[in-house]
Amino acid sequence: MSILAYIESKNKKPKKNSFEVVSYAKELSKKLSTELIVLTINIDNHSNLEKYGPNKIISVNDIALNNFDAKTYADVVSQVATKFSISHIVLGGGVDSKYMAPMLSVKLDAGYLSNVVELPSNVEPFTVKRTSFSNKSFCDASILSDNKIISLASNSFSTIENPSNPEIIDFQVKASNSNIKQNSIDLVQGKVTIADADVVVSAGRGLKGPENWSIIEDLAETLGAATACSKPVSDLGWRPHSEHVGQTGKPVSTNLYIAIGISGAIQHLAGVSSSKVKVVINSDPEAPFFKAADYGVVGDAFEVVPELNEKIKAFKAENN
Repeated sequence: MSILAYIESKNKKPKKNSFEVVSYAKELSKKLSTELIVLTINIDNHSNLEKYGPNKIISVNDIALNNFDAKTYADVVSQVATKFSISHIVLGGGVDSKYMAPMLSVKLDAGYLSNVVELPSNVEPFTVKRTSFSNKSFCDASILSDNKIISLASNSFSTIENPSNPEIIDFQVKASNSNIKQNSIDLVQGKVTIADADVVVSAGRGLKGPENWSIIEDLAETLGAATACSKPVSDLGWRPHSEHVGQTGKPVSTNLYIAIGISGAIQHLAGVSSSKVKVVINSDPEAPFFKAADYGVVGDAFEVVPELNEKIKAFKAENN
């Protein structure tokens, strides 16, 4: 019986959420008194992963796996899980893992729980706390099958360094042929992506038009944040649909979410509610978002945001 942590990657490097996944899996392996095995696919350097305590790193390198395909990757992970007698698989909360997890569950006859936020409160039956009802509540859920798969809610578990000297195992797999063909991939260049961001600066129709978005981008640059928007903004074509966050867009679970000129429709609130700290800037004191906010500023965004940006710049300059 071993724990397997699957590592999502980008440009042959572990994604940011990978270190959270390994940290969680390491603590779980201690709780279950077993070893931690980390699985990487086409990742060049494992040194960063070694900081978090794996006993073994299974390295799969295959040119046929350069582009993620859920069916093919599920096949690879199941081969590794079978070969190394894996009982528990820990995945991240990224889109790739969420896409792959149900297929992997079927292949391994494993129970699957998503949006897990804590280590198990009980190991027999295996019981964990997870978010439910679009992050509006928590519940305790159990997996009764022998094989178990869980995926973590983003930013729900701290990274814990636990340096190790793992055995590196090069593993050959039989990758199934994919029936999905990628013609092109368009990536945002030079910006922090919503998926990787600790801070997201988001704006809505209160900005009055796309020509005013520079104040949002300036604040995001100062904070090292990703930019985002509400659904009406992307529908109007002011911002790309890739920046639409909320229940009907990309869910956001960041350390800090700043909503500017967003009233707070229920679908938007549901998609960002798991962010740890929510700050709202809006000229309407009756905006629904204030009821969900940790901090609120009633004021004109065109006055508040530039001044806030300058104050943050000054603070950073004084403390560097």
